[in-house]
Amino acid sequence: MILVGTCGYSYPDWRGTFYPEDTKDNQMLTYYSSQFPAVELDFTYYRMPAPRTMEQIERKTPAGFEFAIKAFKGMTHEIPQRPEDAREMFAAFREALEPFVSTGKLGAVLAQFPFAFRPGAGNRAYIQTFRELLADTPIVVEFRNREWVTQETFDFLRQNELGFCAVDEPALKGLMPRVAAATSSDLAYLRFHGRNAAKWWKHDEVWERYNYLYTAEELAEWLPRIEEMAKQSKKIFVLFNNCHAGQAARNALMMSELLQGGTGNG
Repeated sequence: MILVGTCGYSYPDWRGTFYPEDTKDNQMLTYYSSQFPAVELDFTYYRMPAPRTMEQIERKTPAGFEFAIKAFKGMTHEIPQRPEDAREMFAAFREALEPFVSTGKLGAVLAQFPFAFRPGAGNRAYIQTFRELLADTPIVVEFRNREWVTQETFDFLRQNELGFCAVDEPALKGLMPRVAAATSSDLAYLRFHGRNAAKWWKHDEVWERYNYLYTAEELAEWLPRIEEMAKQSKKIFVLFNNCHAGQAARNALMMSELLQGGTGNG
């Protein structure tokens, strides 16, 4: 099963490009879920989500729709030093997932670690702790530093029942290469960040990094790799993070068409 969607859905600048001009904020997810089978929630990285908020979000989507939830930054970027603090934080996050768990709509939790998070015994141990504190939850790990691209890493993820997040991003020194790998028999994951090399490190606004529209030819490069990943896992999320001006939605629709055997230019 290949689930195509975007990273986030609530963007005012998508009106007129993806959403009808008169779409209200509280109508966006309902419309979005009529077009795509899955979405990645990213606001959960910036603030710990509340169960009530997540329940309201879940109710706006039909049966069979799936959510990938980005882990709160305190779990990946501002890791607590005291074990008891970590347990408390993970427990709160796990509680917030319950509306999706109970309805069968939780597809994955995305643990995105920063560029400074490099391979080492301590960091691997923390990833194992992450796995243990979210037991029975489907987890995908996204690394930002290419030092993690080794057979040892892939074996480690497989041993701990963790998915690998493949990425498409600029071919810059130190960044993750476009490696397609599936380390979980249940779940594979692919994020398209755009290829805006000029703005990746040097930008005034964060959105500039992801200001990129893929061509059909660039997306088609991934088709055989997506098909191979899909053979190795029961499910694969293909999500677009180039969200400025509705480009992610446009590219997701193009990718959906390509996967169905179209040209991707419609």
